[in-house]
Amino acid sequence: MRALAPAAFMTTWTLTTLELPLNYVWKISRNASTTKTNLVLRATQAGTSGWGEAAPNVRYGESPALLQAQFDDLLAHGLSQAGTLPELTALLAARPVAHALRFALESALTHCLAARAGQPVWQWLGVPRPATRVATAFTLPIMAPGEVAGFVAAQRAGRFQLLKVKVDQGGGLDLLRAVAAALPGRAVLVDGNEAWPDADSLLRFLEQAARVPGLQMRLLEQPLPAACADDYRYLRSRVGLPLLADESVTDEADFEAIARQFHGVNVKLMKAGGYQRGIELLRQTRAHGLLPMLGCMVETSLGIWSALQVSALAEVHDLDGILVVRDEPFGLVQEENGELLENENGSRLA
Repeated sequence: MRALAPAAFMTTWTLTTLELPLNYVWKISRNASTTKTNLVLRATQAGTSGWGEAAPNVRYGESPALLQAQFDDLLAHGLSQAGTLPELTALLAARPVAHALRFALESALTHCLAARAGQPVWQWLGVPRPATRVATAFTLPIMAPGEVAGFVAAQRAGRFQLLKVKVDQGGGLDLLRAVAAALPGRAVLVDGNEAWPDADSLLRFLEQAARVPGLQMRLLEQPLPAACADDYRYLRSRVGLPLLADESVTDEADFEAIARQFHGVNVKLMKAGGYQRGIELLRQTRAHGLLPMLGCMVETSLGIWSALQVSALAEVHDLDGILVVRDEPFGLVQEENGELLENENGSRLA
């Protein structure tokens, strides 16, 4: 990673709240919403700015109010003096903040410093150049089975080669039946968001799902709570498809332990708390023989554009959070035929 030598310039920070109406009800096993409140940070040095997005996650006790309070505290304790990544990292070590806010701070400063250095962000970060077009999964939230066919048609979900289906224990099987009927043979990633209590109940569910006509389950993401390490070790050789960690890996992980529980890891920059930690998690995932996946929260194109900068480090991409947002405000990324590409003006905010 490259960094500019410390300069005499102070960093000016501003925080803006974004109220984001959604295109449809975003329902997973633990909650449902029709709007999201994200935050945008701007870091400016010597007339050059970079922006970063924070998408608070209730799973980790994050809220817009908490992030605002933590940002105000950082301002009161020298945030404007943090002109380099090491300086920002030192401040955040002394005054820890929510992962989503940490990512917004680090990405805003990174984008600012990369612009000052005249480099694309991926190059400044020292990672491989991202592909021009990146295929993404498309996620179906939990819904009544009778709504699936209409949802698939309205969202033109057939253009995506991988569907991610949010499920819960009670209605997951019927939901998967409806998805298989609407798009038979399409590859499906089943995402339980920790909905199952133990290995045996999950295995019963998978046995039933395996008999659903037209259902092609290819990946299974975090079906049990992260605390169920023994169950995951038991499941790893029995589920019959790659088992991915999500909530079990946040900003750090014992990869020796993770490799005994899972076949892959879904890394999210918001959850990791920054580019630096996210890049390390992706590299550690691959180094331990696990499948590296890059995911997202419900985010604007600012957050998705940021994830694209490190997308070459992953083999599976689940970066469709932009498609959940109605009237997306920045236009940094567009989707065509199930693939994401940066707009020509993609660097104007980043």
